[in-house]
Amino acid sequence: MIAADLRMSIGYAEKLCLDIPPDTFGHIPIKNVNHPLFNIGHLGLYAENTLGLIGREDLALKIDPEQVELFKNGAPCLEQDGCYPSKDRVLKNFVDRYKIVADELPRVTDEFFTRPNPMSGQLPEMLPTVGAVVMFMCGSHLQMHLGQISVWRRVMGMGSCM
Repeated sequence: MIAADLRMSIGYAEKLCLDIPPDTFGHIPIKNVNHPLFNIGHLGLYAENTLGLIGREDLALKIDPEQVELFKNGAPCLEQDGCYPSKDRVLKNFVDRYKIVADELPRVTDEFFTRPNPMSGQLPEMLPTVGAVVMFMCGSHLQMHLGQISVWRRVMGMGSCM
C-alpha cells in the first residue's frame, strides 16, 4: 500500500520538475517560498533514513554532511548561487533513491511495521510505530513538499503540471 502511493508521488515529482529550467530550479521568486531545488534536495535525504527504518541499512547511502546541512529540517532555503548541487543531481538522487525504497517496502512484514518508532525527539509521540513514520515519510512528508513546488510553479507563472 505504501509503495503504490510512493510510486505515484515519485511520478508527480518528476512531472512537477520536468519543465522547470535548471537555471530557475533554485530561484526564490518571493520571500518565504522554498524553491524546487531545496524541496527535492530535502526530500532526497529522507530516502536513506527510510531505508534504515525498514531494516535496509545495507542499501542506504552515506549522506554527505554538506548535503545534510544544506537540506536538513530547519535549514534555510537560499537562492542558488552555486551553494547547491544541480537540478539534475538532486532530482536523480530523489527519484533513484525513492524507487529503491518503493521496491523494498513490499518485503517489509506487518510485524516489522508495528515495532516502536526508534527515532528520538517528539516524532515517536506523534508517529509511534515504524509503519506510521514510514507512511509519513513516503506519503504526507513528500506531498507537503511537492505541494510547495506546485505553489512555486504558480508564483513563477508556470501553472499546473497536470
